[in-house]
Amino acid sequence: MGRVRGKKALVTGAAQGLGAASAQMLARHGAQVLLTDINEAGAQGVADSINLEMGSEVAWGFRQDATKVDDWEAAIDQAQRRMQGLSVLVNNAGMVRTGSIEDLNLEQWHHVMQVNTDSVFLGCKLALPMLRESQPASIINLSSISGLMASPNLAAYNASKAAVWLLTKSVALLAAKKGWDIRCNSIHPTFIRTPMLDDLRGDRDEAATLARLAKQVPLGRLGGPDDVAYAVLYLASDESRFITAAEFKIDGGISAI
Repeated sequence: MGRVRGKKALVTGAAQGLGAASAQMLARHGAQVLLTDINEAGAQGVADSINLEMGSEVAWGFRQDATKVDDWEAAIDQAQRRMQGLSVLVNNAGMVRTGSIEDLNLEQWHHVMQVNTDSVFLGCKLALPMLRESQPASIINLSSISGLMASPNLAAYNASKAAVWLLTKSVALLAAKKGWDIRCNSIHPTFIRTPMLDDLRGDRDEAATLARLAKQVPLGRLGGPDDVAYAVLYLASDESRFITAAEFKIDGGISAI
C-alpha cells in the first residue's frame, strides 16, 4: 500500500474496463484520481465506489470527450480544483472498430484515429504544463499489442495504436531533452476481459469466441483488467523513475510467436 501516495492522477475512459480498473488500483495505493469519460454517470459511479471503499473522498467523476480541446482544458482545470495539481496522466480512452482497408470508409477511419490517437496527442500536449509543476510525473498511454502486430481486419485500429506507440516515445524524448522529470511510456495489452472485447466479438458466440482468442495466447488464457492496472500502478509510481520511452507488453507471450 502507499506506492503512489501523494500522486494526483487523471484517467480517461474511466467509466469501465481498463480505465476503471486503473483508477481503482491507483486510489487503493494512495493516489487521488479524477476519472473522466464521455459517460459521466459511469465515471461518477466508479468514483463513488472508490470513495466508499476508501472511506474518504479521493476520487471524482467528470464528463470529458477526450477528442475535444475544450473538454481537455476543462478536465485539467478540474484536476487543479479537485487535486491542486496533476502528476500522473493515464490516456486510456479508446475504441475498436474492425474492418480492412477495403471495408472502412474515410469517416470511419477518422473516427478511430480521433478517439485512439488524437485524444492521446491532446492529453500529452495540454497536460504537460501542469505535469511540469508536479515532478516527478508520469504519462501512461494505453496502446495495444495491435499497435505492434498487424491484422488484415484491423486497419484503423492497428494504425491508431501504432501511432500512440511512437508518439509516446517522441513525448518521452522531448521531456528528457528539456530536463523535465516526466516519464512517458506505453502499455500494449492483448485480449483483456473488458467491454471492448465484447465490441470486438460482435454477435458471435461468446464462449466459442473467447476460447478461440485464448488459444492464440501462449499462456492459454485471456487477461483481466488488473493485469493491466498493476502495470499502470508501477509506471505511475516512483519505482519506475528510470523508465521512459518504453513499451510494456501485457500479452501472455503472444508477441513472441
